[in-house]
Amino acid sequence: MSHHVAILGGGIGAQHLDGYISLGGRFTVTHICDLNPDVAQAQAARVPGAMAVGDIAAILADPMVEVVDICLPPGLHVAVTCDALAAGKHVICEKPLAGSVADVDKVRQAVAGSSGRKVFPVFQYRFGPGFAALGALGQAGLLGAPRVASLETHWNRDAAYYATPWRGTWAHEMGGAVLSHAIHIHDLISHCFGPVAEVSAMLGTMINPIETEDCAAISLRMKNGALVTSSVTLGAADDTSRMRLVYEHMTVESGRLPYTPAEDTWTFTARDPARQTAVDAIVMHAIGVTRPAGFAGFLASVATTLDGCAPTSQAVMFEDGANAIELVTAIYHADRTGQRVCLPLDRNLPICQTLVHP
Repeated sequence: MSHHVAILGGGIGAQHLDGYISLGGRFTVTHICDLNPDVAQAQAARVPGAMAVGDIAAILADPMVEVVDICLPPGLHVAVTCDALAAGKHVICEKPLAGSVADVDKVRQAVAGSSGRKVFPVFQYRFGPGFAALGALGQAGLLGAPRVASLETHWNRDAAYYATPWRGTWAHEMGGAVLSHAIHIHDLISHCFGPVAEVSAMLGTMINPIETEDCAAISLRMKNGALVTSSVTLGAADDTSRMRLVYEHMTVESGRLPYTPAEDTWTFTARDPARQTAVDAIVMHAIGVTRPAGFAGFLASVATTLDGCAPTSQAVMFEDGANAIELVTAIYHADRTGQRVCLPLDRNLPICQTLVHP
């Protein structure tokens, strides 16, 4: 079965298109929509039969389009998602899904009233050999309970990056490094260690003259009691994403690739040396299986769900995106109040209506 999809936005949408193309017939890209006609035409030319358009409304009115892939600036995500659901389309939405808990709840209501349409938030970091090996070790019972983790999102973003007018603004980007950059690694730790129970945080703007934060030191207590520290900066010399996960029976360390961490070389070290041979055998088997990674892996999981199959263990569903926004909100609230913040959040908190600092 091939699902007809229209991509809205030719920026990060070009990388989504790479993923669709690599999956062969699982998707048929019918439209590339961008306000810049040259961008739309250049991307549409990569796919036989794809049309370059500049009108989102025309795409939503086209009965051929089954899935709308939203790769637009963050401030447009909620409105376009709700419009697409009302038009009977499934939605793939780049991060962030929304700019507040209230907007997440608005999308949740739209999903509930959409006659079975689904929203898939984009968290492509979950897909690759590293996480495949980690999952196989978990299934084999060799990890044990999560204990402690350290996370690094140390990237380099300079004035040229923020020359794009909507970046670094509350009105259009709706948040800084915590929302737009570290959201990926925080999704990964929630996926590996389970839900977050408590948050403490200190944020700062120290790298560029922008409205939003570009550095953070965050502490998390997970619902299972595990403890996590997350270090975030956009002032590093290069781009590095790194995770060190300590389980009851295993210590796992990712590589340093910033945008495809699961595709780097990981190390898996058993606390009991007698188990290392079994660990190595499982890891070698897991990474030896050819499977789509990154955007292609994410999109393959979407296709599997749309085909009517049960979602895979790595599949990203609506509530994953919703939980990511609630965690971001808790981090901002912890920084602004100096308090330890518990999840789930009280919807009566003003920050649940908007992340913008009063």
